[in-house]
Amino acid sequence: MEHVEIRVDKLKGRSLFAVKDFKKGDILFEETPLVCSQFEWNALYKYLACDHCMKSLENAEDMSRRLAANPSLVLPFPQCCKVKKEEHTVCPHCKVLYCSDGCRDSAWHLYHRVLCQGASVADPNHPTEKLKDAWRNMHYPPETSSIMLIARMIALVKQCDKKDQILSKFAEFCKSTVNEEEHIAHKLLGKEFQEQLEILRSLVCEAFYDEHVQQWFTPEGFRSLFALIGTNGQGVGTSSLSVWVHNCDALELSDEERQTLDAFIDQLYVDIEKESGTFLNCEGSGLYTFQSACNHSCQPNAEVTFPHNNFTLQMVAVQDIKAGEEICISYLDECDRERSRHSRQKALRENYLFNCNCSLCQSQIDDPDVTSEEEEEEDEEQMQEDS
Repeated sequence: MEHVEIRVDKLKGRSLFAVKDFKKGDILFEETPLVCSQFEWNALYKYLACDHCMKSLENAEDMSRRLAANPSLVLPFPQCCKVKKEEHTVCPHCKVLYCSDGCRDSAWHLYHRVLCQGASVADPNHPTEKLKDAWRNMHYPPETSSIMLIARMIALVKQCDKKDQILSKFAEFCKSTVNEEEHIAHKLLGKEFQEQLEILRSLVCEAFYDEHVQQWFTPEGFRSLFALIGTNGQGVGTSSLSVWVHNCDALELSDEERQTLDAFIDQLYVDIEKESGTFLNCEGSGLYTFQSACNHSCQPNAEVTFPHNNFTLQMVAVQDIKAGEEICISYLDECDRERSRHSRQKALRENYLFNCNCSLCQSQIDDPDVTSEEEEEEDEEQMQEDS
């Protein structure tokens, strides 16, 4: 990445800085993950995605029919869907789906030889399937991570000729203290996290043990690995439907045609929400070297986008950025960023284990500690659960 650099500070850890000036809207960098995996519930519910790059494999019409539970639905302007089913392929051994020969070959070269079960129908007694089933029973939707990220990390090391090189890349991700690791595991797995974490560790050992990373299979090492993906994982979402909508927006239409199309799309999303809620995309998570070095700000100067409908991430400037300036993103969604300083700090402490000292939080330091009614209700529900 020639225009950005990672710097390491003893107190702050890893941070990302610009080495040239950027204008608002500029692409700072583009990167693919070291590892990426679709969420297990997402896959179980037939959100078809390339097993390597996460590209949505359903065309927009098929995706709309499934999400809206309307098998006779017909989308106008089918040319706006860019899914190329004729290019889709499978692993010849286990029949895992890929968007192209290129993704299939890349997966086989990087990690899939280790993960391939060699059967077209998954054996529920296979160690990998038992691991996936255990994870789904511990981590219900909405998922925020996947145990298969750990499996792919191990598989990468197993298949890599230069094992020290790939291990050093994983070592670059930010680490947590023991207390923080336990908090992260508790957040992901709930009250029974210690017992559940040990179950997952045993299943991972059964399926993938390797002496080159034997430290990852100890209770302490596995907890650290689990915290690493919980702390550094970046959500990935792909949708052939959203691509179709975006391309429809770019069509040159008469005013009447535009109004008709917009009304159709609005109604489609209403129908989908009734049937599927907001669970629209093929979703997963990945580990990205440069993105993971971006610290949080409640007034970020950059944001993460996925413009290619796959796991390729772009970091885009949302403000002008000067050379030497730190690149910051928001760990909070847009709705949460509009909340009070107190509410933002509460969310960041609970989910990311730090107090924010960004310029916005500093400017609001004397504001009253105001918590929304919604958060108070959540606190009451949590107190009832804990009691």
